[in-house]
Formats: sequence, structure tokens, C-alpha cells
Amino acid sequence: MTDVLIVVALLLVAGAATAAVLNRDPVRQAPVLSFLGLALALLFTFLQAPDVALSQLAVGSAVTPLMILLTVRKVRRRPGGRRRRGQAGGP
Repeated sequence: MTDVLIVVALLLVAGAATAAVLNRDPVRQAPVLSFLGLALALLFTFLQAPDVALSQLAVGSAVTPLMILLTVRKVRRRPGGRRRRGQAGGP
């Protein structure tokens, strides 16, 4: 039974990783990465590594997607994509 769960978790990880690579928009990629983190946490749990699973759950499915979304929000917030004064290449 454990082998079946490991195979299912591996298939979930492979599918989520492929979807994350094929997705080019960071906003759409963040939830896919979150799902990938959950799938990896499940895999680590089935492989009897609960400490690694908890770390993966915290970092892979919560912190990393949140940082991506906050970064995209910060970058897109600039009006018109203009450079600020004092940046390289500007007047």
C-alpha cells in the first residue's frame, strides 16, 4: 500500500513540476508552485521524513509563492515602467 502512495505522490510531483515549467506567467505559476510544494510534502511524508515534509510545507507551499506574488505586485506597480531619477541610463 505504501508503494502505491509513493508512486501516486511521484506522479503528482512530476505533473506539478511540468506544469510549473510550462507556465510562463509568474502570477499563474505561483499557485502551481504551491501545489508542487504540497505534493512534495506528501511525498516526504510517505517516505517517512516528517521533518523535511514540514519544512517543505512551510517554504514550498507558502513562503515561495507569496514572495513571487509580492515581487510581481511590486514590479507591476511602477507607473508606465519609467525609470526613476538617478538610475543607470537615465537623464
